Amino acid sequence: MVTEHRPSAPIVVASNRGPVSYHVREDGSLAAGRGGGGLVSGLSAIGPESGAVWVCAALGEGDRLAARRSGGRLDAADTGGHRVRMLDIAPDTFAAAYNGVANSVLWFVHHLLYQTPLEPVFDDAFRAQWAAYEAYNAAFAEALAEEAAPEAVVLVQDYHLTLVPGLLRALRPDLRTGHFSHTPWAPPDYYRLLPDDVARQVLSGILGGDRAAFLTRRWAQSFADCCEQVLGAETERENGIATAVRFEGRTTRLGVHGLGTDGEFLRERAHRADVEERMAALRARTGGRRTIVRVDRTELSKNIVRGLLAFRRLLQERPEWRGQVVHIAFAYPSRQDLAVYRDYTATVERVAREINAEFGGAGWQPVDLHVKDDFARSLAAYRMADVALVNPIRDGMNLVAKEVPVVSDAGCVLVLSREAGAAAELGEDALLVNPYDVEATARALHRALLMDPAERAERCKRLAAAATALPPARWFMDQLTALQRI
Repeated sequence: MVTEHRPSAPIVVASNRGPVSYHVREDGSLAAGRGGGGLVSGLSAIGPESGAVWVCAALGEGDRLAARRSGGRLDAADTGGHRVRMLDIAPDTFAAAYNGVANSVLWFVHHLLYQTPLEPVFDDAFRAQWAAYEAYNAAFAEALAEEAAPEAVVLVQDYHLTLVPGLLRALRPDLRTGHFSHTPWAPPDYYRLLPDDVARQVLSGILGGDRAAFLTRRWAQSFADCCEQVLGAETERENGIATAVRFEGRTTRLGVHGLGTDGEFLRERAHRADVEERMAALRARTGGRRTIVRVDRTELSKNIVRGLLAFRRLLQERPEWRGQVVHIAFAYPSRQDLAVYRDYTATVERVAREINAEFGGAGWQPVDLHVKDDFARSLAAYRMADVALVNPIRDGMNLVAKEVPVVSDAGCVLVLSREAGAAAELGEDALLVNPYDVEATARALHRALLMDPAERAERCKRLAAAATALPPARWFMDQLTALQRI
């Protein structure tokens, strides 16, 4: 139960990662760093005066120390005035839930990443990890039940916490709970790679809430299809579009909230002095040549290797571009505690070296690869891009596709995977490609480089308008309003 000295929250947000992270200084004290992303901007839209509480997990030793020293309720001076409860979940439980299930199973299923002749293998080791995932979700549900005021609104985020809505309903049936999926949702045939009981548990967990929301209509439809085929649930439809799922006497509404970029912040940030300095350095490295830019984490779904292969094919097929264009590729290491991601990062670096060895010469290096994260340098590349290459195998949205047109100086051409959620909003003005088709992607890069500057600028203007139509604050408030009306 909530302690008497602490007021209950009318709004509660739950996510694996919170709005602040800590590291331990040499003297043993803690330094706090503010988080970024849409959730932070969204919660800022309602302000500390709303009484909202954000429940998150401690991700590292600094976070765990902060959680222990504060009793789990962080100092508002570290969180921008927001109330944050950080859960100190046992490291082994957290690692098994986060790496073993969330990132190595659910992420792989929704992004269609498995090499099915060899994986997945759901054995006794997986069952131990699944038990940890259940415990991790239960810890969140119990904390939410403690923090929430009567009939409060609870917004649960992403694939890490799929079981929370159902668990929370059992604890606090008075609450109005929504779950938001930031990833794609797998189609039924692929989703059924999961063990039958796990597949049912994930779906019924989300259906424990009053709303299940997604980044695009496509992902919402896939979720409804899975509910029908795996659970035998009924789907309500309007004009053929799934709007709700009925299961075990309850109805869960389906929502779609496309997440856009904060255009005002991006444009201001992109013209600060540190960005100007990095633009000058990049221009010196490229020698004033045309640029194809990509900015990604080395996440398997981002398809960086095929992007490099498409650039190599462009140079093979169109020798006139040799010496005339540089592929600026930012591939920031991600999830390096997992061997498959370390191997993928190594492959990205190897392919880039091979392209430079095959085509590079005096005064020209075709691939300019950067693996150290630098936001200011990314913004500099955005501004100077002639072409932006965003070719994920599958992506819930992909904000890079939206960010580049917003800050582009002269207008860029967006070469975009049709499997990115952003394609639903940006497809008319981007050049859409099949992410597996290296030949077609190379042709799209060639077309993009040849595009008339006036057409390029006009397309980019429309892309920027679409990208900023649903900024993070509105995305968050739309979900909140929809739940409050239930």
